[in-house]
Amino acid sequence: MTSGLELTLILLGSAVLGVVAFRMLHLPPMLGYLAVGVLIGPHALQLADNGPTTHGLAEFGVVFLMFSIGLEFSLAQLRAMRRIVFGLGLAQVALTILVAMLVAFLSPRLPPPLNISWQAALALGGALAMSSTAIVSKMLTERLELESEHGRRIIGILLFQDLAVVPLLILIPSLARPAEELAMNLGWAAVKAAGVLALLLFFGQKWMRKWFTIVAKRRSQELFMLNLLLVTLGAAWITERAGLSLALGAFVAGMLISETQYKHQVEEDIKPFRDVLLGLFFISIGMLLNLELVLANWWLVLAMLLVPVLLKFALIAVLAKAFGSSDGVAMRTGLALAQAGEFGFVLLNLASGSQLIDPFLIQLVLAAMVLSMLLAPFMIANSDKIVMKMASNEWMLQSLQLTHIASRTMAAQKHVIIAGFGRSGQSLATLLSEEKLPWYALDLDPERVQEARAAGANVSYGDCSRREALIAAGINRASALVITFADTRLAIKVLHLVHELAPKLPVIVRAHDDTELDILKRAGATEVVPEALESSLMLASHALVVMGVPLRRVVHRVQAARDERYASLRGFFHGAGDLKEDPEHSYVRLHSVVLAEDAGAVGRCIGDLGLDEVGAEVTAVRRGNQRIEPEEDTELRAGDVVVLRGTGMAVNRAEGRLLR
Repeated sequence: MTSGLELTLILLGSAVLGVVAFRMLHLPPMLGYLAVGVLIGPHALQLADNGPTTHGLAEFGVVFLMFSIGLEFSLAQLRAMRRIVFGLGLAQVALTILVAMLVAFLSPRLPPPLNISWQAALALGGALAMSSTAIVSKMLTERLELESEHGRRIIGILLFQDLAVVPLLILIPSLARPAEELAMNLGWAAVKAAGVLALLLFFGQKWMRKWFTIVAKRRSQELFMLNLLLVTLGAAWITERAGLSLALGAFVAGMLISETQYKHQVEEDIKPFRDVLLGLFFISIGMLLNLELVLANWWLVLAMLLVPVLLKFALIAVLAKAFGSSDGVAMRTGLALAQAGEFGFVLLNLASGSQLIDPFLIQLVLAAMVLSMLLAPFMIANSDKIVMKMASNEWMLQSLQLTHIASRTMAAQKHVIIAGFGRSGQSLATLLSEEKLPWYALDLDPERVQEARAAGANVSYGDCSRREALIAAGINRASALVITFADTRLAIKVLHLVHELAPKLPVIVRAHDDTELDILKRAGATEVVPEALESSLMLASHALVVMGVPLRRVVHRVQAARDERYASLRGFFHGAGDLKEDPEHSYVRLHSVVLAEDAGAVGRCIGDLGLDEVGAEVTAVRRGNQRIEPEEDTELRAGDVVVLRGTGMAVNRAEGRLLR
C-alpha cells in the first residue's frame, strides 16, 4: 500500500512526463494527463490506485475549474452574444440530451448495455453535450479564428455549455433517487439551490468587494492568496452542506469576484492551483479506464466514438445553418465541437458515483470520449479541407471573396499590404495615408472589416496566411508587407508564402520580444519590431526625464539604442543632394559595390578583408536574385553586389579594399 506522499510523487512525476511528451507532439496537456492516468492506473501498470486521496485532489481540481468559469462569467458578454449563447447554445445542449433520451425509449429493443433508463440517458446526454473548451479555444487562438464568423459561434456554444453544467450538477444526483421521490427531490434541490444562491449573491455582492479591499490594503501577497482560497473553498463548503455540489459554490464565488476590480489579479493567482489540480483530476479520470475491457470490446468503443461524434457534428451544423450561418461556417462549427469535453468527464464521474449508469457502459463511453478528444486537434486543423470537399458552395464563396479583394487592389501599384487591421494596423494605415502612400489591409474580424470599410478604409475580409489572398491583394505589385499581429507561428507561414511569391518584397514583422528575432529573420523578415524593446525604451526615457536628465540627452540615448538594435534604420543610401548636408562624410550611410571579374575581393572571404579596421561592415550580399546574409567565412564571387555600411570615409576605404 502506497503512502500519501508516495502517491503524490507518483502522480506528479507521471504528470510531468506525460505533459512533456504531449507538448513535444504539439497536443494539449489534458490528453497527456488522461494517457498518464490510463498507464499508471489500477487497470494497467498499477502504480497508483484511484482511492480517497486521488479523489480528494481531483475534486479540488473541479472546484477550481468551476471557480475559473465563474470568474469569466460576464453579463455584458452574455448580452452581446445572447442570440448565439441562449439560442444556438441552448438548442445544442437540449437537443443532444433529447436525442440521448430518445435512444433510451428505444433501448428495450437494443442489447445490453445500451438498454438504459431515461435517467441514465439524461445524464449521459448531458455529458456528451459538452465539448472541450481547453482544446477548442487553444486551437482557435493559434489559428487566429476567435474573431471569425465560425469562431464566434463556437465560443458562444462553449459558453452556454459551461453554464449548463451548473443545473446538471444539481440534477444528476437527484436522478438516482426512487422514481416516486424524484419530483419532490428535484423541487427540494431547486429550492435549496435558489436559497443558497440568493444568500451568497445577495450578501456576497455587498461584502465581497469591501472585504477584498480590506485584504488588498494590507499589501500582502500571502494574505491575498489565503483569502482567495478561503473564499473559494468556503463557498464550496456552504453549497455542499446544503446538499448541493462543491463545484456550484466555487462557481458562485468566481461570479462574485468577477464583479470586483481584483478579477485579473485573482485569475493570475488561482491559475497554478487550477492547472495542477485539474491535471490530477484528468489523471484520476484516466485511471477509471480499463484497457483490457476496452480492447476486448473494441468494436463497441469504435461505435460509441463514431456515432456520437457524427451525430453531434450533424446536429450542430444543422442548428448553425438554421441560425443563419453559411454551409462552410456551419460545418466548421460542427467539426470544432463534435468531440467530448472536460465537463463531460465531470458529469460522467458524477453519474458513475450516483450509480445511474452501468459500469461496463461507463468504460465504453469513457474510452470513446478520450479518443474523440485525441481526434479533435486533427479535425480542427483539417477543417478547411473537409469543408471544401463537403460544402458545394464553399468554393464559390471563397472565389467571390478573393475576387472582391482583387478588384479593390487591381489598380494599386507600389502599395503596402497590411496583414491584420487591429490597433497596430490601423495606426500604421493612418500614418501611411498622411504621407499619401497607398495601402491595403486584410483582416479576419468581419465586424471590424465592415465598420472600417463603411468609414472608407481599404480593408477586406481575408486570411493573409493563404496564398490566394496574398495574390489577390497584389503582392507582386506591392512595395512592402507589414505583419501587425504578434503571432510568430503564423508570421513564419506568411513569410514562407512571400518568399515563394515575391522573394524581393521587404517584410516588417511585429513580435513580442527579441527571443523570436532570429527565427523570424531566418524565415525571411526584413526587420522585426519587438514590443518589449519599444516599451522598455519608452519607460526608460520617461524615467530619465523624471529623474532630471536633460531631454536632449534622453532623446540621444534612445536614438542610439534604436540605431544599435534596428539594422535597417542605421544609415541609408545617399544621393547627390545628401553631400551638401554632409560635406565631411560623417553620417552613417549605405553603399553598394559591384564586384567585377578583376576585383581584389573575388575568391576571398569577408573576414579576411579587414573591413572592420576601416570602420565599415557588410550588411548584405546580393548574388543574382538571392540575398545572402554575410558571415565571416562568406566567399565573394564576381558579379556579387556588396552592401557596405559606415561613415562616408569608412565606406570609401572599404570599397577600395574590395576592388583593388
